[in-house]
Amino acid sequence: MGIKKLQDKKILILGMGREGKDALTFLLEKFPEKKIGIADKKRKRDFKKDIKKIITQNKERLNLHLGENYLDSFSNYDLIIKSPGIPPHKIESRIKKDTILTSGTQLFLENCPGEVVGITATKGKSTTATLIYRILKNNRVRSHLVGNIGTPALSLLKEAKKGDIFVYELSSHQLYQIKNSPHIAVFLNIYPEHLNWHGAFENYFNSKANITRHQTKKDYFIFNSKIKKIEDLSKETKAKKIPIEEEKFGVIWQAFKESNFPADFYFLNVKAATEVGKLYDIPEEKIAKEIKNFKTLEHRLEKVGIYKGITFYNDSIATNPIAVIAALSSLGDRVDTLIAGGYKRKGVKFNKLGEKVVEKNISNLILFPPTGKEIWEAVPNSKQDNINKFDVESMKEAVKISYKNTKKGKICLLSCASASFGVFKNYKERGSLFKKYVKEIGKK
Repeated sequence: MGIKKLQDKKILILGMGREGKDALTFLLEKFPEKKIGIADKKRKRDFKKDIKKIITQNKERLNLHLGENYLDSFSNYDLIIKSPGIPPHKIESRIKKDTILTSGTQLFLENCPGEVVGITATKGKSTTATLIYRILKNNRVRSHLVGNIGTPALSLLKEAKKGDIFVYELSSHQLYQIKNSPHIAVFLNIYPEHLNWHGAFENYFNSKANITRHQTKKDYFIFNSKIKKIEDLSKETKAKKIPIEEEKFGVIWQAFKESNFPADFYFLNVKAATEVGKLYDIPEEKIAKEIKNFKTLEHRLEKVGIYKGITFYNDSIATNPIAVIAALSSLGDRVDTLIAGGYKRKGVKFNKLGEKVVEKNISNLILFPPTGKEIWEAVPNSKQDNINKFDVESMKEAVKISYKNTKKGKICLLSCASASFGVFKNYKERGSLFKKYVKEIGKK
């Protein structure tokens, strides 16, 4: 839908998180005479200061539907802009047949005058998007980093021009039911994740698949051909297909080996970014320079340091078993202590992680509830006597135990195979607390 057509619509913004705030700010500026509805389960007093300020400054222009009954407001509006975090099953039965359900992502993709490079994956979106952005920006391509890792997209729409490139990190929530795909779509991998939101793995995959489903012959699909579902999807798209080849030779491989990337599995991200760079006519030598200079992102197999003879790694972003297994494989046989566990997600199994713990001869498992119990039960019974198990409720306690039990010269790895909710606000808080206590206790 064109932005101008919004003028005649009664609009409700559903969810006042980061993207909801972005949509509200955009609409207030674009339509200064228009009244807009906002709905959220939070009360005004519970919002962050910046959102409270916007509401207070524009109270005459807003219809507020806040608190427990926030979903009862739908009948008053003919267009709803849904924030990504709200699961569709919560609202589908309440939406009238003639009500238009859209999102900030959909509005941006429909109205962006420039080109969009979209990146999706279960793991690796942020790293790949950031690297692509730096390759383009540092080689004089007018580019912008948007999405979860960058600036909310709608805030840039006003100044967007035809020659602009928008590197957009796209989650399954953002891709849900979109009707426009990016000019260049990058699909790195997919594993069971966010099943509480999607209900089933097939629904999760179908949301991800929207990154290429609406592409044309003028577009490009860069994809991981080693994953069958993504390979099968590539046969359906109309876009030009570019499978990611991970040949370990040449200028890009050499740059990767000289870079700060902590594990070989990041080479997939690097090769995907390289393919995007080539589409914008950037020479491999210049791409290689950006790879060598790239600083990996926080909470992603991040080396915290060596304290009291123990090396600590923060991999808090690893919220599923596949990511933890990859981290353990990349660190070799030096991991002596693994800190894991957290919020339980639908459909996630820990059997293979239990086998990996045994294979890598891990001595200490420090486990957060509730999935800590499941991770321990995934370790074969015959091998449990060889592992010290510690159940913990706080990060400080976990780090203290790791210092007491990890052998010198070995690694303590925080890589939880679970979401952070319950004990922590998010993976960032979890990783930051780990680093804080590692450094504090390590200096005593």
